[in-house]
Amino acid sequence: MRALAGVAIALVIGLSGSVVLAQSGDAARGQRLFNQQCRACHTLDKGGASTTGPNLHGVFGRKAGTVQGFAFSEAMINSQIVWNDKTMADYCADPRNMVPGTSMVFNGVKNTEQLADLVAYLKQATQ
Repeated sequence: MRALAGVAIALVIGLSGSVVLAQSGDAARGQRLFNQQCRACHTLDKGGASTTGPNLHGVFGRKAGTVQGFAFSEAMINSQIVWNDKTMADYCADPRNMVPGTSMVFNGVKNTEQLADLVAYLKQATQ
């Protein structure tokens, strides 16, 4: 019974890692990070303009490279990424590693706590 419980806990942790990421982050800190590092290139408002980067409203659950009117790199269009907590965190940590050939020049957020904060904020702000 203990072994079964351990397996169940491992499965829950493995399957819900992205949920834990967003739930563990602080959206207020994530907003500050977004404003410092992301806002120069991305907007979040529904119907907002794409600028240097695409508008991120409604990004979670959307296939990468599909915002109308934005000129994505072929690498992003062909990436087959669907944005969720994990893919967003992985991309924000190291965009060029996750999508070689991406046109995003951002070096990434290396601090895992800041990544959790950023994802929590994006989940909240892009709905």
